[in-house]
Formats: sequence, C-alpha cells, structure tokens
Amino acid sequence: MGNRLTQIATRTGDAGTTGLGDNTRVSKDSLRVHAMGDVDELNSHIGVLLCEDMGDDVRALLVEIQHQLFNLGGELSIPGFELLKPEAVLALDEALATHNEALPRLQEFILPAGTRAASQAHVCRTVARRAERSVVALGKQEALKDTPRQYLNRLSDLMFVLARVLNRMNGGDDVYWKSERMAKGDAS
Repeated sequence: MGNRLTQIATRTGDAGTTGLGDNTRVSKDSLRVHAMGDVDELNSHIGVLLCEDMGDDVRALLVEIQHQLFNLGGELSIPGFELLKPEAVLALDEALATHNEALPRLQEFILPAGTRAASQAHVCRTVARRAERSVVALGKQEALKDTPRQYLNRLSDLMFVLARVLNRMNGGDDVYWKSERMAKGDAS
C-alpha cells in the first residue's frame, strides 16, 4: 500500500485531484473515487449503526464487515490490487443463512422503518446498493475482480435481514407496506 498519512491537510487535492494508493493522481469525480467514497460512506453508516443496542453476535459481525469494507476501499484505491478475499463473501453468505433462518417468511414488502437500529440498517442497505452500482460502473471502465461487486451485493441483502433482526429485538416486528393486497386480506 502507499504511504500512510501523517498529515491530513496536505492541500494536494486543491486542484480537484486525489492520490491513489499507487501514487497516481486522478480526478476527484472519477468512477474509482466515487466507488471509494461510497464504500467509505457505507462504513461510516455501519459505525453509526454500531452505536445502537444489539446482540453481541450482530455487533461482532458488523465490526468484521467494517474491516472488510476497509479492505475493499484499499483495493479500490490501488488499481489491480486485491485485499478483499472471496472468503469474505462466503462469510456474508453464512451470516445471511443464519440470521434469515430465524425470521418469519415475509408477507409483503416492508418499509425501511421500525426501531432506530433497524432504520439505520436500512440506510446501510441502500448505501451498499449505491456502492455496488459505483463498483459496477467502474468495472465497465476498468478491469476489476468479481469479489468487490459480490461482497457489496451480498452485504446489502444482509443489511436487509439484519434490519428485520434488529426490529425484533425486545419483541418488535417489521413495518409492512399497506398494499391493496394486504388490505383485502390476501396474504398468499
């Protein structure tokens, strides 16, 4: 990896460029920088989510996800480098299976609502989808490994499931969309 920052206000970005981990400079509006920023924003939102009450297992999972997102950001900052391993995607698959198994079947679409923790998990889900779109756009322009795209796709699914888990803490539930079908009592 490139040099670690010892000074934050370097003024090297004043002209609208930023340095990548391989010491090249790119425009701050490049697809790579957008992808890096979206991953960084996602990691920050997960940090906010971690301020909420939750089970130790969910907390440990989210902390590990933060580390993997930092790896992903590092990988994006160094073209051609790999930091995020395929095993990280498998870990998300396992977490998805574990947490989803304990949830009741969805009756209808749910709103991004409920407890503050669940609502923040939904924010994380939507930011993960945006980060995924940014990585897909970058992948159309430059060669990227599959793992970053797969990780973000799986992570957004997991954040949806974790929102449902967090809504059930202390006896809560999902907030269902009031569709016409549900109003008629047709939940099949």
